Amino acid sequence: MEKWLEEQIPIATVEHNCIASKNGDITALFRAVYPECLTRSNEEYERLNQARIKAINSLPDNSLFVQQDHYRKKVFSGNTIEASFLATASNTFFNGRTYFEHECIISVVKMPVNRRMSDSGFNNLLRSSVVPEQTISANLLQEWEGNVNQFKRLMQEAGIQLQRLTDGELLSDDKRAGIIEQYLFQIGDQYKPLVKDIDLEEGVKIGDTICRFFTLADINSFPTFCSSRITHDAYSTDKSLFPVSYASYLGMLLPVDHVTTTYVLLHSANESKQRNERKARHTFSLARYSRENAISNQAINEYLQELTADSKRPCFLNVTVMTIAMDRNEANMQVEVVRAAFAQIDAVPKFETVCGPQLFFAGIPGNAADLPKDHVIETFTDQASCFLNSDTAYMDGKHCSIRLAERLYGRPVNVDLFDEPMERGIITNRNMIVVGGSGGGKSVFTNHLSRSLYDAGAHAVIVDIGGSYKGLCTLLNGYYFTYTEANPIRFNPFYIAAGEPLDTEKKESLKALLVSLWKKENESFNRAEYVALSNALQGYYDWLFQNQHVFPSFNTFYEYLEEVYVLVLKDHRVKEKDFDINNFLYVLRPYYKDGEFDYLLNATENLDLLQQRFIVFELDNIKDHPILFPVVTLIIMELFISKMRKLKGARKVLVIEEAWKAITKAGMAEFIKYVYKTVRKFNGIAVVVTQELDDVISSPVIKEAIINNADIKVLMDMRKFMNKFDALQAALGLSDKGKTILLSVNRNNEPGKKYREVFIDLGGQVMKVYRNELSPEEYFTYTTEEREKLKVQEYTEKYGSMEKGIKRLVADINRTTL
Repeated sequence: MEKWLEEQIPIATVEHNCIASKNGDITALFRAVYPECLTRSNEEYERLNQARIKAINSLPDNSLFVQQDHYRKKVFSGNTIEASFLATASNTFFNGRTYFEHECIISVVKMPVNRRMSDSGFNNLLRSSVVPEQTISANLLQEWEGNVNQFKRLMQEAGIQLQRLTDGELLSDDKRAGIIEQYLFQIGDQYKPLVKDIDLEEGVKIGDTICRFFTLADINSFPTFCSSRITHDAYSTDKSLFPVSYASYLGMLLPVDHVTTTYVLLHSANESKQRNERKARHTFSLARYSRENAISNQAINEYLQELTADSKRPCFLNVTVMTIAMDRNEANMQVEVVRAAFAQIDAVPKFETVCGPQLFFAGIPGNAADLPKDHVIETFTDQASCFLNSDTAYMDGKHCSIRLAERLYGRPVNVDLFDEPMERGIITNRNMIVVGGSGGGKSVFTNHLSRSLYDAGAHAVIVDIGGSYKGLCTLLNGYYFTYTEANPIRFNPFYIAAGEPLDTEKKESLKALLVSLWKKENESFNRAEYVALSNALQGYYDWLFQNQHVFPSFNTFYEYLEEVYVLVLKDHRVKEKDFDINNFLYVLRPYYKDGEFDYLLNATENLDLLQQRFIVFELDNIKDHPILFPVVTLIIMELFISKMRKLKGARKVLVIEEAWKAITKAGMAEFIKYVYKTVRKFNGIAVVVTQELDDVISSPVIKEAIINNADIKVLMDMRKFMNKFDALQAALGLSDKGKTILLSVNRNNEPGKKYREVFIDLGGQVMKVYRNELSPEEYFTYTTEEREKLKVQEYTEKYGSMEKGIKRLVADINRTTL
C-alpha cells in the first residue's frame, strides 16, 4: 500500500542543530574530514585510531556512534573559460573522467533509557511512541551537549576535522537538499530538493536506483584479526610494506557507488558482564554435550577477562555497505566486487535479501538507533574502531601551483606546492629539487610546473642542457637563447628600456661583466680601475641620454671609450699604472664589431629580459667554451637577481636542469647558494633538476646549498636505485614513511592510461604520490623525444604556429587511432 514518507519518516523535529526522532533519540551530526588516503605510515594510522577510540569512549552509556561514508561516482567537468591553450586542452582531456567523491557524516546519538530496539521482524518506523523524558528535559539536553563538545574536541585532537551540521544543513530549502533528504533520495548536497518513490517490495529501490545491502553482523562473518591498518600489496615491495586504513577496502578502494555505515552502540560494562556471565554458566553446563558449546564458553570467558582485567569498553557493532546501481546488471556486478572487497580483510559479508528496508531506514540521519538488534555483535571499542574508515580522497589546494591527478581514479587535483604549505608552516622556503633517472619524467614534470606557474603570472628563467624546453618556450613566445654556428648566442646587457634609470645594481653587474672579460681570475683588480669603470659606465649612459639616436650596445660603449672617455681620463690626469685604457680596449677588442665574438654583446632583438616572463638559456653547445660560457653565466646571474629585486609582487622562478654541474665549474656555485638562501624573501622559487644518484650523494653544492635549503622534493620512479636506496634516503633526508611511499611510485598504474607518477615531499611532513597525466597537446609541447619533436616542428612550420600545428597533429593522431 502506498504511503506518504512524511507520515512515516521517524524524524520528529530538527532544532538546536540536533535531530530528535519520534522515539526520543537526540542526534548531533558532523561533517568529518579524515587525512588523505595513501599518504600515511603505520604509526600515524595507529595514533589516529587510538585517539578516536578515546573520543568514542568519552560518550556515555546508551550512546551510539555512527560513521556514514558516502562514495558517489562523479564525472569531471573542467572550466575552459579564459584559459590558456594548454589549460583548455587539459580540461577537455579530463572532461568526462569518472571518479569517486567522498563525504563522511559522523553522528552521535543519545538514546532514552529502556528504549525498545528494533529487530529484523519489527521496526519502530511503523510504531507510534510517547516522547521520552530526555527529549524535553533541559538539564539532560545540556549535559548531552557537553558530551558532544568533549567528543568533538577529542576527535579533532586525533587529526579529524569536524564541522557541526546546523539546522540549515540538516533541513532542505528551495535551493539545496538537506542531509536527511540527500540520504533518502541518494542525491548530493548540490541538488535542489527532489522527491522520489521508495519501493520496498523487492529490497529497496529509490526512483530508478537499486540498493543492495551487505552486512557484518554475525560473529562468524568477522575476521579473526583486525588492526588500524593493513598492507596494500599492490604498492608494496620486498623492502617496504605500504599501509592503508583497515577499512579502506570498504571505502576509497571499493570502486562502486556505495554508502558504508558503521554503528558502535555503547552500553554498560556491568550490564555486559552480568549478561555474559549468565551465558558463560549456561554454555559451561552444556559443554559436555557439544564441542560448539565448549568453544563458545571459552570465547565468552576470554571476553570477560578482557572486560574485567583490561577495563575495555564494551559495545555492539554493525558494518553495513549499501551499494547503489542504476540498473540490475550493474547491481549484480557490484555484488561480486563487494564480496571481493570484504575478502581483502578476511571477512564474509551477509548479502541481505530480507532486511534491506530495515537497514535502509536505520541509515537515515537521526534514526540510527533503529538498527535491528539481531544485526550486531558484541565486542570492544578497540576492535570496533578498526572497522571505521580513516581516509578521504585527495583534496584541491587553496591555490593552484600545478594540476596533477590523484592516483586512485585519476581525478584532476589542483596542487598547492608553495603558498598554503608556507602559510601552515609545513615548509619554510619554496625551493625545490627534482630527482629522477633518464626517461623518468622529470623534464616533463618541470615543463608542466613551469607552464602552470607562467599561466599564473610568474616570471621563469630556465637554464638547460639538452633542449628540453624548446617546445614550451616557442608556444609561449618566450626568449630562447642557444648557440649554433649559423645563429650564435646573442645578448645586449647594455640595453636599458626607455625611461628606466641606470641603477646601482645594473652598474655593478656591468662592471662584473667587463672585469671578467678583461682579467683572468688570478689577476688583481684595484680600486682605481673600479672607479674608472664606474665613471666610464656613468659617462656612457649620460652620453646616450644626450645622443638618443645612438643604440645602446657593447659596440657603442667601445666607441664611447675610444672617442670620449680617453679624453676624460686625460683631463683627469689618470695615469696608465692606475687604469690602462689601451690595454682594456685591446683585450675587449674581440667583442667589438668585426671581432671574433662581435655577436655576443650586441643583440638588437630579445632585449627586454626584465619584462619577458619566459626565458630559456640552452647551454649544451657552449658548456665547455672558455669565453662564452662564463659570460653567459654572468648574464644569467644578473638577469635573475634583477628580476628578483625589481619585479615587486611577481613570482620569480629559476629552473636549473642538468646545467648545474657546468655552472658550478664556472664559478656559479656561490650564486646558487645565494639564490637558494635568499629567493624566499622575494617571492621566488629555485628549482634544480638532476638525474644522477651520485650527484645527489657526492656533490657538496647539491648537498649543502640545495638539499638543505629545498623544502620541496620531487622524486620520480626510484626502483632502479633500490640497492643504493639507503644512501639516497640519507642524502635527501627521507623518513621511513617517505621511503615506503616513494617506492610505491608506478607500481599499480591504471591499465590503458599513459602517465607517470611523481612523489612530492613537502618539508618532510606531507608526502603524496600523484599522476602526472597530460593531455596530448601538453605532451607534445613538453616531449623530449627527438622523433616527436621533429614531428611537432614539421606541423608547426606547415600550419604557421605551434598551437595550430599541435592541434592538427593531435587531430590527425586521433583520426588514425579511430
